[in-house]
Amino acid sequence: MFRAVSKHASTPTFVQPLAAVAVKTLPEGRDWLYELKLDGYRALVIKDGDRVQVRSRNDKDLAYSSVVTAARKIRAQQAVVDGEIVAVDEQGRPSFQALQHRGSHPKHRIVFYAFDLLHLNGQALITEPLTKRRALLPDVVKDSGILLSGELPGTLADIVRAVKAMGLEGVIAKRKSSPYVQDNRSPHWRKLKLDRQQEFVIGGYRPGGSTGLESVVVGYYDQDELHFAAKVRAGLVPHVRREILAALKPLQTSSCPFADLPSEGGSRWGGGISADEMKEFQWTRPELVAQIRFVEWTAEGRLRHSALLGMRTDKLATEVRREE
Repeated sequence: MFRAVSKHASTPTFVQPLAAVAVKTLPEGRDWLYELKLDGYRALVIKDGDRVQVRSRNDKDLAYSSVVTAARKIRAQQAVVDGEIVAVDEQGRPSFQALQHRGSHPKHRIVFYAFDLLHLNGQALITEPLTKRRALLPDVVKDSGILLSGELPGTLADIVRAVKAMGLEGVIAKRKSSPYVQDNRSPHWRKLKLDRQQEFVIGGYRPGGSTGLESVVVGYYDQDELHFAAKVRAGLVPHVRREILAALKPLQTSSCPFADLPSEGGSRWGGGISADEMKEFQWTRPELVAQIRFVEWTAEGRLRHSALLGMRTDKLATEVRREE
């Protein structure tokens, strides 16, 4: 059992989750360990006696009942566990779409994968090396229903090959000796995406069809300017169209929020939006964030073959940047 909490000990509180830097190649060597990049909602489980919270990376409530139930069984009086909320199928494969629309995916269950420990029984652990923090995790979550995101064995080449063959999102590399740096993105954590997807900001939509929404217009921030990336129609099944339209209607505005629209010319993959086409769209304040899968970035800076996977409530629109 873990030691009791001293009356002088600190209390477990929300910590801004450390984010990984997107890279095209991961570092190799004994200083690094590798994990799966999980396709879900980043979250902290905060336990303080009988009180349990599940908080998103922007400190909002993510009270999934199955995660809360598991968190109550953590083998510590106090703890802050960093991890990912994921919807998994019967084979354990994650699906962001199932997480978004779990009522439509009854064979998926919602689980919490733990990969870091930031506080334990009155002691803040963020200055301790990653290997020490992770070494404490198995006993803390044992028999709770919280799952461990384990270190991937083998060489980096073997790991990347296996993850790609399984069709999973990517690989995270973490420096073993690193503390939990209080920064937006840390060079101690690096992510390689094998499945091309990221968050984009919705700045408008094209009305039409039986639901009133035909497609959405998405982009990303560069400095303080919102840049156009794609018109997205794939993935917008009828009930999703209705939900997005209901969320966008209160945000309607007469001004286009994209700094680089209208754009003349285009490409065979969709191009931009010309001055003549601008009147076909309803613009909205850029506040909603969507997860978009795509094949590649074109030379014009547009998304090729984009599809909407779901909406994200765990990230601010102003934080969305283009990830290579």
